[in-house]
Amino acid sequence: MEQTVEQKLQALWSLQTIHTKIDKIRQVRGELPIEVADLEDEIAGLETRLEKIRVDLDDLEDSIVKRKNMIKDAQSAIKKYEGQLNEVKNNREYDAISKEIEIQGLEIQVCEKRIKEAEFEIKNKTEGYEKTESNLNFNKAELEVKKKELETITSETQIEEDTLLKKAEDATTNNELRLLKVYNKLRDSYRNGLAVVSIERDSCSGCHNKIPPQLQSEIRQRKKIIICEHCGRILVDEEIASED
Repeated sequence: MEQTVEQKLQALWSLQTIHTKIDKIRQVRGELPIEVADLEDEIAGLETRLEKIRVDLDDLEDSIVKRKNMIKDAQSAIKKYEGQLNEVKNNREYDAISKEIEIQGLEIQVCEKRIKEAEFEIKNKTEGYEKTESNLNFNKAELEVKKKELETITSETQIEEDTLLKKAEDATTNNELRLLKVYNKLRDSYRNGLAVVSIERDSCSGCHNKIPPQLQSEIRQRKKIIICEHCGRILVDEEIASED
C-alpha cells in the first residue's frame, strides 16, 4: 500500500530524529579523540625536545671537562717552560720559551672563557629542560584524564548508539527510496546533518529564513513534499516535529 504524503513526512522526520541523536553522540565523542591525538603529538614533541636538551647538556659537560684538562695541560707546560728558562743559553732561546709560555697562558684564558660560556648555556638549558619537563608532566596528566573521559563516554554511549543505529536501519525501510536519496544527499550537504527541519517562529529551523504564510499553510496541509526555497531542506509542520 502506497504511503500518503503525511506518512512520508512522518517517516522522514522519524529518521531525521534518530540520526540527530546519533550525530550528537558522535559529536561529543568526536572532539575527544582529536584532543587525545593532539596531546599525544605534543607529548612526543616535548619528549623529543627533552632528549635533545639532554644531549646538549651532556656535550656541554664534556666540553667543560675537556677545557679543564686543556688548562691542566697548559699549566703543566708553563711549569716545564718556566723551568727551562733557568737553563737558556741565549736570548733567542729565552724569547722562544717565553713565547711558548705566553701561548699557553692565552690557551688557559680561552679555555676559561669557553668554560664560563658553557656554564651559562648549561644554566639556560637546564631552566628550559625543567620548564619542558613541567609541561610534559602536565600534558601527560591531562592525557590520562582525557583518555579516561573518552573511555567512559565510549562505554556509556556505545550501547545507546548501537540501539539508535538499529532504529535508523528499521526507520530507513519505512521511507521511499527516491526520498531517501534526497534525504541522504541533504544530510551530506550540511555539517549538522539536518535534511528534514520544522517550522519554528514562522521560519525554517535549518537556515532561519522566514517562510511565507501561504507556504506555511501548504506545509501544514501535508498534501505535498515542500522544501525550503533558501536552503533546500525538507520542511515539516510543528505538529509532526512534536512527534518523537
